[in-house]
Amino acid sequence: MKTALIQQRCTADVEANKARLAASIAQAAQQGAQLVVLQELHNSLYFCQTEQTDLCDLAEPIPGPSTEFYGALARQHGVVLVTSLFERRAAGLYHNTAVVLETDGSIAGIYRKMHIPDDPAYYEKFYFTPGDLGFHPIQTSVGRLGVQVCWDQWYPEGARLMALQGAELLIYPTAIGYESSDTPQEQERQREAWTTVQRGHAVANGLPVIAVNRTGHEPDPSGQTNGITFWGSSFVAGPQGEFLARASQDKEEILLVDIDLKRSENVRRWWPFLRDRRIEAFGGLTRRYIDD
Repeated sequence: MKTALIQQRCTADVEANKARLAASIAQAAQQGAQLVVLQELHNSLYFCQTEQTDLCDLAEPIPGPSTEFYGALARQHGVVLVTSLFERRAAGLYHNTAVVLETDGSIAGIYRKMHIPDDPAYYEKFYFTPGDLGFHPIQTSVGRLGVQVCWDQWYPEGARLMALQGAELLIYPTAIGYESSDTPQEQERQREAWTTVQRGHAVANGLPVIAVNRTGHEPDPSGQTNGITFWGSSFVAGPQGEFLARASQDKEEILLVDIDLKRSENVRRWWPFLRDRRIEAFGGLTRRYIDD
């Protein structure tokens, strides 16, 4: 299956961001893409660097204007499209939500981000309520997609639950980068840790993994930090964790890759991790910490 990852810089101009994404989606489709995956919160700057209530005006209902816009693009180009939106569920109730759109423009399913960070320059708990839909793959015409969002990618439990329900791909729209005060060595450790943990999900579950990150520098409006330099490096890993494609750190790219979904079957025969799981001994995983 030919898949496109769109790695893009974002600006404060939402309509311009959407127009550039529309052009990239069209280009990817012209090159044969059947599945197109966008980065986290792709319509706008990463607004979670500060806590400002008026930024909640960026949120919108689902279905809503963005699902209509991207649904029309999915229908026009005949692609399955994975988007990432700031969802307004009700007054004062917001989610960080991935929306998967079918080739006819309809909503195939949504996933609400479960793990919400609260770190300097990543103040997401101020904006987003944790997801309440659980970890369930979304059935589409190109396969069964295990979609999660960014911070979820550090947690093996979500990937496993998706795999146990028949996901054929693990997909992570992302917005992650460096703080400029970190040393180059620390920056590289962070980027490689991000890559490694997701490649581990591929190996442990015998599934391809897609991670799409934004790129470029976005200043901190509060001036408390030097802003975030998003490290790009969007990639696809195969079911043994091998790189199938990897984007640059600092350039906008349309990364096209052919993913052989049938290969997972062979890998799981060679490495039958699901067969050998000792599920009767895993009860402690539902506890916050095992104190006794």
